Amino acid sequence: MNHLRSLRFLFLLLVTAGSLSSQPKQLVILHTNDIHSSFVPHEAAWIKENPKPMVGGFNELSYVIDSLRKVKGDVLLLDAGDIMTGNPITDYVYQDAEGGAIMEMMNRVGYDAWCPGNHDLDISMDHFGKLSAIAKFPTLCANMQNDKGALFYKNKPSIIITKNGLRIGIIGIISQELYSLVNQNNLVGVKVQSPTETLQKYANELRPQVDVVIALTHQGVDEDADMAKQLTNVDIIVGGHSHTRLKSPRTVNGIVIVQAGSNCENLGILEVTVDHQAVTKSSGQLLQLWYTSRRPATELSQFIDSYKKKIDNDYSEVIATANGDLKRGENGGSSLINFVADATRETALADVGYINIHGVRKDVSAGNITKRDLFEVMPFRNVLVTFQLTGAQLKASIENCIRNKSGVQLSGVKCVWKKEGDGIVFTTFLVNGKPLDEKKNYIGAASDYLMGEAKRYIGFDVPNKTFSNSTIFSAILTKARAMKTFDSKDEFRIEQAR
Repeated sequence: MNHLRSLRFLFLLLVTAGSLSSQPKQLVILHTNDIHSSFVPHEAAWIKENPKPMVGGFNELSYVIDSLRKVKGDVLLLDAGDIMTGNPITDYVYQDAEGGAIMEMMNRVGYDAWCPGNHDLDISMDHFGKLSAIAKFPTLCANMQNDKGALFYKNKPSIIITKNGLRIGIIGIISQELYSLVNQNNLVGVKVQSPTETLQKYANELRPQVDVVIALTHQGVDEDADMAKQLTNVDIIVGGHSHTRLKSPRTVNGIVIVQAGSNCENLGILEVTVDHQAVTKSSGQLLQLWYTSRRPATELSQFIDSYKKKIDNDYSEVIATANGDLKRGENGGSSLINFVADATRETALADVGYINIHGVRKDVSAGNITKRDLFEVMPFRNVLVTFQLTGAQLKASIENCIRNKSGVQLSGVKCVWKKEGDGIVFTTFLVNGKPLDEKKNYIGAASDYLMGEAKRYIGFDVPNKTFSNSTIFSAILTKARAMKTFDSKDEFRIEQAR
């Protein structure tokens, strides 16, 4: 009888334990993306008033994350790529890698995993390997392989992490448009497989082993949404690349999608309830990382300050002044983008300069312009390329820009055009103040990146190119020194007739 009672008691204990283990559990996911080396606070460019408040930086990020850990417990911290490019710290070597100090800062913040973005490959694939070697957290990218089908360096396709009693499968995915985003010389032997097919394959493998499946992606929020429509066995997509500030999560096909803007200005917070291998409830927000000087000193803050002092010393020189805010805009007349295009043409001693508008990465506020400001305007390591084109090809390239809105601004050209039937007719077409000669050979100048994507930007490939040792950054630095004062007035060089 006692034996039967003992068995009954043991049975009840097992049932109770089983029911407790299957109770819904909470998971808190903290996420960043497109940090672009913004390790110190910067001006909140969207604020109209001057002086503008300061936002972001790793010290602020770390303080907020540590505070949330004290409140929320065992959180998951993820980054969705583009850690590199945007601040001079990427020129400073740490543990054999330029910009490696950013990875060390992420180590000290306590990231659990990251997926590389296109700008993390800006220097070279070997450099990407050095960054991965510094990271004390996994590098995840399932769909980027070498020409033998193997993954690169420490890269893994997926991992399983346990948080708050939940087993979490995480899969890394990079944009399939990588070849249009990175200097193609850096991608020799690199193959990018289908994001959707690759993610589905690994999600199917992970699903029986875990409670939650997360895709950590760098391809853009629209691409994430389109992909989600085709997926099963995926619960959450933590994304990057498009710099989208999703103030609250987007749900597509039952999959929760989040993204946190850019430049370390926000921390994404996603809280989910998980029950029987399904996310049954979710809520999310972006926490703006406003700078405050009243933060206690830490080992991380001292590490940050050591690099800030180096950069302040090397990049604080005032190069010029601006008589108003210099905005990038996308209306084709931005004075800032015109300046970059002019510097490209003049430094190359060319007739025409081409610049891709989205390659100009920062607005400049009125007042003093420092060397650091100019670096952040054009932070890439793109070099100047010259090439020959006929007047007819020059005309065709501008027609392509107009028809396809390809996002290119020119220097040395003044055009007025109108629609005539299905065609485009130029009523004015001047090259350096003289009428276009369609039979003449002209010298063009652009970045090596734009030349790698010439068919997309100007409508045709350029067969014979000459690569210089001069970067676009050095070109704008030289021109700014000579100008001394910037005029913020827009100038439209390609206009539609009214």
